[in-house]
Formats: sequence, structure tokens, C-alpha cells
Amino acid sequence: MTLVQKAIANLLRFDSCTISDALDNLGLPGAVHGLPPQTLIGKRVAGRAVTVKLGPPIEGLPKRHLGAGAVMAAETGDIIVVENRGRTDVSGWGGLLSRGALRKGVSAVVVDGAFRDIDEARELGLPIFARNAVPITARGRIAEHDFNCPVTIAGIAVQPGDWLLADGSGVVFVPAIRLDAVIEVAETILAKEQLMARDIEAGIPIGDVMGADYEDMLKMIGKNND
Repeated sequence: MTLVQKAIANLLRFDSCTISDALDNLGLPGAVHGLPPQTLIGKRVAGRAVTVKLGPPIEGLPKRHLGAGAVMAAETGDIIVVENRGRTDVSGWGGLLSRGALRKGVSAVVVDGAFRDIDEARELGLPIFARNAVPITARGRIAEHDFNCPVTIAGIAVQPGDWLLADGSGVVFVPAIRLDAVIEVAETILAKEQLMARDIEAGIPIGDVMGADYEDMLKMIGKNND
């Protein structure tokens, strides 16, 4: 197993809520809102970000289809992350791109905006997290400004190679240089919450399980891992 495969497997042990809590405890941004799963609801994915930056058409941009460069640059297990500033009136991803991404081994796509060919993506089995689906083409409306560059997704700065985890609750980004620290905190949070879940299932009143010390417990985890 490669280091990348190990990192992906490590992240997949957690859900997005646990990783979000770990980021909070370390004082790191990373959890975004408004990007729910649009296909394969219930599928958890993790991987490194291969980024795409979209914007209005301007003179001098390279003549390439949006997203194509990122698909070609992607490696197995990567996740393509598309900045389109939350634009929901036009597609920032489509069916042919989904096919090409799957052929390269891409595990998911995140679009800060809309995408199209949702039924095709569902049939292909590609997880897509986005604001909504629309049928309207990008042609003449938006263009690719760059790929494998810094992007902003729902207010969160994302660098190529950063890590992300996405599931039914949403999407969280983890800076590549802080992955080990986030995983360490997440492990502590998960262990404590599993004990609390066990107590609830054993019949202990939830008020006793989730007392005032719950918030303090989370704060102490963060302090212990600074």
C-alpha cells in the first residue's frame, strides 16, 4: 500500500463530522456548507484535491475544455475540486468529464456551483458533491482559468494536494501539512464518542452521558494536541 493509499484509508475511518470537530479543535477552517451529495448518497470518499478554477470567459485563456486538464493530471484516488464561486445557473461539470474522470481513477468530484448530466453520473457511479444540477451548458458562459492552482471553495482556501473527506453530511478539507495532527485529534474524538454511544445503548440517560463536560472534553482534546 502506498503512502497515499494509507492516508486515504486512514481518513475513511472517520465521517465528515468527526474531521470537522478535529479541525475546530485545532483552530483550522475546512468544513464547508452547501455542497451535499448529488449522486450516490451515503457514499463516503476521501482523497487529494486536484483543483480547477472557473470564471467568466476572457481573452487569452487556453483553448481547452473546462476540467479536462485536471482529469488528465489526476491520479487514482484523487478528487477533482472545482471553484465556480457558487454559481448555480450554469454547469461547471458534465457527463463526458465524469466518464473521463472515472477512467483515470478519480474517486469523486466537488463543484462549488452547479453541474449537469446528474443521471449519467449516477449511472456511472461517480460521487458528485455540488450545489445543484442544471441542464445549462458552460459554453460561452464560463471558462477554465487554470487548474492545479489555489482555489476557494465555499469560502475555504484549498491548495492542490490538500486532503478532503466527503459524505452525506458534507465536505471537509484538510491542509496537507496538518493531516497527521487532524487524524490524531479525530482518533481521540471518535474513541470518546464511541464510548458515549455505548453508554446510551446500555440505557444510561442521555442527559448523564452528554453532560456539561462534553464541551469541555472537546476543548481539552484540542489543547492536548496543539
